[in-house]
Amino acid sequence: MPFISGKEMLMHAYENNYAVGAFSAHNAETIQAIIWAAEEEQAPIMIQIGQKVIQYIGLEEMKKMVGVFARNTTIPIAIHLDHSRNFNQTIHAMQAGFQSVMFDGSGLPFEENVSITKKVVEFAKALGIGAEGEIGKIGGTEDDITVAEDDAQYTTVEEAVSFVNETDVDYLAVSIGTAHGIYKSLPNLNFARLEEISKSVNRPIVLHGGSSVPDEQVQKAISLGVAKVNVDTELRQSFTLGVQEVLNQNPEEWHLAVSLNNGREKMKQKVKEKIRVFGSNGKAKDLLRDREKSTVLL
Repeated sequence: MPFISGKEMLMHAYENNYAVGAFSAHNAETIQAIIWAAEEEQAPIMIQIGQKVIQYIGLEEMKKMVGVFARNTTIPIAIHLDHSRNFNQTIHAMQAGFQSVMFDGSGLPFEENVSITKKVVEFAKALGIGAEGEIGKIGGTEDDITVAEDDAQYTTVEEAVSFVNETDVDYLAVSIGTAHGIYKSLPNLNFARLEEISKSVNRPIVLHGGSSVPDEQVQKAISLGVAKVNVDTELRQSFTLGVQEVLNQNPEEWHLAVSLNNGREKMKQKVKEKIRVFGSNGKAKDLLRDREKSTVLL
């Protein structure tokens, strides 16, 4: 299955009231877990390449590895650069063949965030790639980027509208009460703010910090315009606990194929669980069918 633009993927989700799972990959086994889960569920997916794994393995190396494991898939896939705070890295990802990129200028002054994101969007549109921007600060830690709870800021409707009008970004990450990492207490998303932003910007909204948010809150957010839900920490947790399970049972199990396989299987089950919560299971065929129809009409 050829890779498809993140914009095309998320617009289909947005228009058909489901969300695409944007799952972070960290090595060969986690890439396989994501792809195998999506294939079994027949769901379109985004595979996210974040900053930590870029430092550890490399941007192009991860992109090529996804390509190898995706060769025989039947589902739509978009490889997404997550939380780039470097303009040159974002351009590099587009040149390397990513189908979706995120420039995260949320830590910059508003006008600087707009200026850089606008340039990213211009490059992305020229190449037919989806572009994500962020306005507001999402708390917690994502790779090496930490935003203290006191510094987290809800996105205002006025900021969101102004940002979208000036950048024409394809999908918008907003801060409505989620945080990166596992929650220590029950999150309470600001659905009124989400609904107002969604209606005002009229394009897919991205929910960062999707790990361990109660299913009913995620589903309500999707009903209000969220079309991409990022999941990372819960996947890493599932994978690590799967490896630990093998080592706890047999501390002298030295075959990596045994311990890593159990981690991969646990993570695959978690991805499948999330896909069902997001309502993207079975949507691969619909997306491909609608894509074919639009191509014929052109």
